[in-house]
Amino acid sequence: MTRQVDVFNGDADGICALHQLRLAEPAPQARLVTGVKRDVQLLSRLDDLRDADVLVLDVSLDSNREALLGLLQRGCRVRYFDHHFAGDMPQHPALEAHIDPSPQLCTSLLVDAHLGGAYRAWAVTAAYGDNMVAAAREAAAPLNLAPADLADLQTLGELINYNGYGERLADLHLAPDALYRAIQPYAEPLDFFHEAPEAEVLREGFAGDLARAEGLAPLLDGPAGRVFRYPGEPWARRIMGVISNRMANDAPERATATVVDNPDGTLRISVRAPLTRPRGADELCRRYPSGGGRAGAAGVNALPPDALARFLDDFQAVFRP
Repeated sequence: MTRQVDVFNGDADGICALHQLRLAEPAPQARLVTGVKRDVQLLSRLDDLRDADVLVLDVSLDSNREALLGLLQRGCRVRYFDHHFAGDMPQHPALEAHIDPSPQLCTSLLVDAHLGGAYRAWAVTAAYGDNMVAAAREAAAPLNLAPADLADLQTLGELINYNGYGERLADLHLAPDALYRAIQPYAEPLDFFHEAPEAEVLREGFAGDLARAEGLAPLLDGPAGRVFRYPGEPWARRIMGVISNRMANDAPERATATVVDNPDGTLRISVRAPLTRPRGADELCRRYPSGGGRAGAAGVNALPPDALARFLDDFQAVFRP
């Protein structure tokens, strides 16, 4: 039997994209490969894999190019769905790529299009988790959901995405593969949201982390946007993505960034471009060795602390009105 390996980002988009595909194409014996949201070089874990079917969801091809080429050379067949910057697209008969970095697309919306809208509510959940509010509402329109149900999907998307943030798996309330396994039995996201004990774990954890984050003064507050710095503690690493999204929604004409201290002394940064001009985040973050992402949202995994002043200058230059 051909081996199946499912590789997916540990955030809402990666988990919901995989869930849609596996509702349509069950693969109960598939090996799961995932990690915290910032663990994007997931294909490097498959350096000994041969002659397998590999499904890749919501991780940058550009960041995994060498490992991807290795898989193809070792006889693997790869399906790749993603919305991040990809760079030059490899040409290989065993690679099926569905990649579009358009600012108002996420991986789950690409999967939704591929499946003809079969599990649209999960794509809507993921789009909300990625803070693509307008895209989520547009995708949800044919579902004719009540406003309260749509609000619950937005909350669920935020909670699943929130759970993916951390330096290591121990920072998270639920390991992403465990969260995916918990979601698997639910064809409808609202059922998971209202019935699953894992959803309650995320609700309680989020409320506690948000309470700690509120009230911190910004490190930078200017026409280009706001930057906040948080201590190097698990709660701060968990909440930084949601805080970035909420700040972006509160001031859609300005960019936002959060800075969290890593255990090794470097800084982890999450950037959101202005919602009214969703571009520039990837350009800014790729100026630094551990940076990357997409036009509307990107990050730097390990910024040297002596580069923070330069980053703040670059942030203001890139997002100056």
